[in-house]
Amino acid sequence: MPTDSCNNLPIRSAQVITGRFAPSPSGPLHAGSALAAIGSYLSAKTQGGRWLLRIDDIDGARCRPEAPEQILRQLDSLGLAWDGPIRYQSQHLEQYAAALRHLQEQELAYPCDCTRQSLVQRSCTCRGRPPRRPRAWRLDLRGLPHTTWYDRYLGRQEPSFPKHPPVLLRADGPFAYLLCCVVDDAEQGITEIIRGADLAAITPLQQYLQRQLGLPSAQYGHLPLVYDQNGKKLSKSDGAAAFDARIIWEQSLQAMGWDTPAELRGASPEEWRDWSLAEGVRQWNLEK
Repeated sequence: MPTDSCNNLPIRSAQVITGRFAPSPSGPLHAGSALAAIGSYLSAKTQGGRWLLRIDDIDGARCRPEAPEQILRQLDSLGLAWDGPIRYQSQHLEQYAAALRHLQEQELAYPCDCTRQSLVQRSCTCRGRPPRRPRAWRLDLRGLPHTTWYDRYLGRQEPSFPKHPPVLLRADGPFAYLLCCVVDDAEQGITEIIRGADLAAITPLQQYLQRQLGLPSAQYGHLPLVYDQNGKKLSKSDGAAAFDARIIWEQSLQAMGWDTPAELRGASPEEWRDWSLAEGVRQWNLEK
């Protein structure tokens, strides 16, 4: 049986599984984002696949210049090695522009001059009344199908729809995450997207964009979120200062429902990684 040269795990299908981790460099990783990194890494690697890294730095105003290197150091401390070069969104603006032009030509994107304040009081009406000076471009949702979709971990999901058509190109300049993410995943050949449950709601929108742009769709799986002792979802402000790679591994596996052996407590991140990879392969073989 062929093996993946990065980790010598068996490749179990003709199509090599390709996963990814795509943090935003607005700050260091915290326990919640590390869970997404570990979960996506283990899913790809236990299937003999590849795990790619992307830095979602499209929004320069929110990015911190020191954050990418912080994130790389944190991933290294977890024992997580990515395959191939890192993709930086800021280096691929022409691809996002081409995707937007296609949607505009197909009348699937429309100009909008609504402000956030105006949308609090009313719905966007720009689709039927094109503004003279558009501030942004939005995705036309009239063709969005009301169909269920399947999440690897959450099961069958009912589609949820935003109150207002989502932005594709923002008034202040950057392309929106919704559009960039779809283009990036296709360019990198991503076959599975394992990420936090807070992004589950945008999955039908991304699948819709994939179809309209003629791009392949990936399998989606959304992991549990991590909360602090007060029930608040962790944010970037809860980052590097409290980042202990050994504890992160144990907490992440437990959050994903794994039974972790007591003898591994206090083990190195590399020991946690190697045990998790072996356990993941064992579970896959049991499920065959």
